[in-house]
This record gives sequence, structure tokens and C-alpha cells, in this order.
Amino acid sequence: MSNAPKDVNHTFTDRDIEVLKLYGEVISHEEGEVLVEPGEATLDCLVTLSGETHIFVNQQGKDQRVGYMERGQFSGDLAILTGHASLARVMTGKAGEVLHIPHENFKRLLVEQSALSDIFVRVLTARREFGRSEMRGGVIVIGTDEDRATFAIRSLLDRHGAAHSYYNIEEDFEAERLLEEHGLDRTQLPILLRGSQTPMIRPAPQDIAREIGLNFMPDGAAADVVVVGAGPAGLAASVYAASEGLSVITLDATAPGGQAGTSSKIENYLGFPTGISGQQLAENAAIQAQKFGTRIVAPVSAKSLQKKDSQYLLTLDDGRTIKTKSIVIASGAQYRSLPVDNIDEFEGRGILYGATPLEAQMCHDQEVALVGAGNSAGQGAVYLSQTAKKVYVVYRRADIRDTMSEYLVRRLEEMPNIELVPSTEVTALTAKPSGALGQATFHNSATGEEKNCELSHLFLFLGATPCTNWLPEQVCVDDKGFVLTGRDIDNIHLVKAGWALDRMPTRYETCWPGVYAVGDVRHGSVKRVASGVGEGSVVISDVHKALAEMAG
Repeated sequence: MSNAPKDVNHTFTDRDIEVLKLYGEVISHEEGEVLVEPGEATLDCLVTLSGETHIFVNQQGKDQRVGYMERGQFSGDLAILTGHASLARVMTGKAGEVLHIPHENFKRLLVEQSALSDIFVRVLTARREFGRSEMRGGVIVIGTDEDRATFAIRSLLDRHGAAHSYYNIEEDFEAERLLEEHGLDRTQLPILLRGSQTPMIRPAPQDIAREIGLNFMPDGAAADVVVVGAGPAGLAASVYAASEGLSVITLDATAPGGQAGTSSKIENYLGFPTGISGQQLAENAAIQAQKFGTRIVAPVSAKSLQKKDSQYLLTLDDGRTIKTKSIVIASGAQYRSLPVDNIDEFEGRGILYGATPLEAQMCHDQEVALVGAGNSAGQGAVYLSQTAKKVYVVYRRADIRDTMSEYLVRRLEEMPNIELVPSTEVTALTAKPSGALGQATFHNSATGEEKNCELSHLFLFLGATPCTNWLPEQVCVDDKGFVLTGRDIDNIHLVKAGWALDRMPTRYETCWPGVYAVGDVRHGSVKRVASGVGEGSVVISDVHKALAEMAG
């Protein structure tokens, strides 16, 4: 691949090619023949055997060649693993033979050929990072920084690792040119451009996901295990279930990662002495799960769960249904909002719930505040301080050390542009003329003093509310909504739920046999990434036993 780092390509040996041929078909192609069009999904893996294969990405309305493949080299990005839609056009630059490995065969290859699998995953991951850093994804977003719909689109693409370029209509001359070129105007913002395809005007996240193949799953799909939630616990369950031969569908309301995916840096997770961002950890885990055959579908939300004979029927918010023999509830929890009357006006227009590179970019040279006193709040404040002019850390307690690790507190105290604001709550929010957040009122409960601070963004890292409103009443929860499992379930709850087995529920099992809860959504769980990963991996042994029980 031209003009790219070496790690985004690999040349297979003749011996490797002979193994790869076992999974595909060799086809001769003439010069200029199109092999992949933008928008195509469930792609073949294409290995060039002779001639050249060229890759084109539509950038600012023009197809530009971003690379070419010679003998022993393969084209494509992570879409060939995930089944998502291609954002590039692939065609033969010189006539020759190409090995076509169908998507299903490619997934089988990744499981059966360990050494080749490592090469594919390493190169495909590197290509995604290169495409994202160089903005070579062929997707352009045009909007404004203070528009919540624009933020929702950018956040969706960012969380799913989809390379894209962003043009702020208020600052980028190129944005106006692109609008004129496509016969569009400012009243239609935000707009998503995908090369020669029809522009998407004010698209909903679900529409974008469908168009680029993130949410491709037919109605009436079936699996051995459905995992609801793709945070650390859900992804761990997905990896272990799929690697042990079970068919797995994993759902998430936004994107892989859960709350952990919004963390700028996780430093106390075993094996990462320099830390790892929550998003990177989630992306790695999602690739790992999909390598073993997990189908990840997002953004989509579970709406209801029903018993259907010996199986379960999960209905999604868009009406689709999934049949399954077992469910792993890993839907996690979401950060709470503030009890401020007009806060809904500022969602996506100043009020944010994560500290990722996207948010840090938006806060460049701005004054921002962060509400919360846990480790995630501390990591977020440190991360945002690298780009923000000033970061206020606001919390109700008198001493932040009551809830935050010492190493983080010391880091906050040493940062010159971070100000700790103890014994304080946010009591009012005021808009700028544009309607976006402009000011917050801080009330000190110890002194009674009130202070108005001009802010561009207010980050909320408050206590979490479990995402369990989709569960039937038979799956019992505690008074805060967290799912009860194992010994925490009273006999009366089992009777009401119709428990008919001779045994009692296992540690992570709910009132319904074969339905489990792991991670933050479970009553009594330790709210840590490592704990969630542990629960998600361990629960699969119980799933195997339950499936054998049903079969017997």
C-alpha cells in the first residue's frame, strides 16, 4: 500500500497463499474491473495473486487512490471481518488473478489458522487506525460545533471507529464549497456525505448505522446466546461464548465499550502498565469477539423479553426480534443527570458524559467543568486538561479522597489548570445567544456562596442508573433497579417467576433459567472494568451447563 506505514500491509508467502486458497476461489480479472463498490457489505477478502489491485476513496467529491496491492497482498479494512459496508472502491489496476475468500469462509479461516489470523487482525486494525488518523474513510460530516445532532453523528462514527472528516460550517470554507457542489444549503445541516452516494440530510444515528452496515441483522435472527450490552462484561461474555463454539449476537444501544468506552484512560487494569483508553480496550475486545464469530449489532436497544416455550424472544426498539436459548444481561448503567430544570436543553450542546478524543478536541482552549468524584471523573479531568484552558472539578463531598484513588487526586492537585471545587453543586445553567451552554452556577453548601462560571462544556460523571427498564417484572431487581441473581433472589421471587427446576439459580442466574446478569447491571457487583470482564468470562460456563440441561 503506497504512502502508508509498513504495518498496514503484509505480503503472504507462496506457502501461505496455498493455505489461503483452501478457503476461496481464484478468479481472473481484466484491467479496470470493479471488485468492490462503496456501500457493499459482507465482503470477500481479496488477495492479489498477479497484476495489481487498486483502492480508491472518495475525498471531497473526487475518487483518490490511497493504495495498491501486488502479489501476496490483500485489500480491505475491518469491514471484511465485521461484515460492515465498504467505504472504498476496489478495482484491478492491472489485469491478473485475485483470490476471493467469501466472508463466511474468512471467519472460519480466522478461527482455524492461528498464524494467518494474527496477521489479518494486526493489519486490519492498523489500517483502521491509519484511516482514522489520515481521515481516509470517504465519509464527510458537515455541521456546527454547538448542534446536538452534529455531535450525535460524530460521536456515533467515532465510537465505532469509522474514519471521517468533519467540517464546521462556521469555520471551514471547504464546507460551503461542498454544500454548493451537492446543491445543499445550511438549513439542511447536519449533512453526511459518502462519495457519490446520495447525501444524508439530518440523518438519525440508526439510519447512518444501517447505511454503513453497523446494524445489519435480519428480523427473526437466532443464536445460542444473546448478550445485551457491549461493555467490558458483555464483550468478555461474547469472546468466551464465541470462542467455545456458541453462536452469539451482541447488542448495544450506542457502540462497543459501555461506560468504560467513554473513559480517557484506564490505568489500573491488569496488563496495561501505561494505561489504555476505554475506547481502545473496547475496540480490541470487539475485534476479538468478531474474530471468533460474534455478530455485534449497534446502535439498537432491547425493548422487551418474553418466554416462548423453551426459548426466549427478545424484541428490539425497531420491532425486530431475536430467538435465543440463553440471555446474558450486560446492559450496564448510565451516568445520571443533574436536578437542574433546563438541563435537557443542553444535552449534546454543552452537557457531555464522556472524555474521549472527540470531546477533548471540542474543548480546545475552553473553560470546562466536570461534576463527579470517582476515578473516571479524575481520569477525565486529567485528560481534558491537556486541551482545555481550565477544568473545574466539582463535587459534593468535602474530601475527594473519600471516593477517588490517591494517585489521581495527587495528579489533579499538581495540574496548574485544574481547580478542585469541593462541597459544591451545580444549581443553574444559562445559555449563550446561540442556545448552547454558556454559564453554570456553583453553590457551595459549606459556605452558602454562589459563583457563576462561564463554561463551554459541563461533563457529568455522576452515580449510575442501571439500564433495566426493558426487563419483564419476573426478572426481579432491587429497589434501585439492579438485577438480582443467585443467592440474592428470595424464594418468593422464584415462585412468582415460575421457576420450575430442581436446582436453585447459579451465581449469575436470574429468576428465569438461562437468563444471566453480569457487570454493572447486577446487584452487588464491583463497579470495575476487571470485575466486569471476570464476570462476563465466568458466566459462559454456566451458559454451557444450561444449554446442556435444555438439550437433555
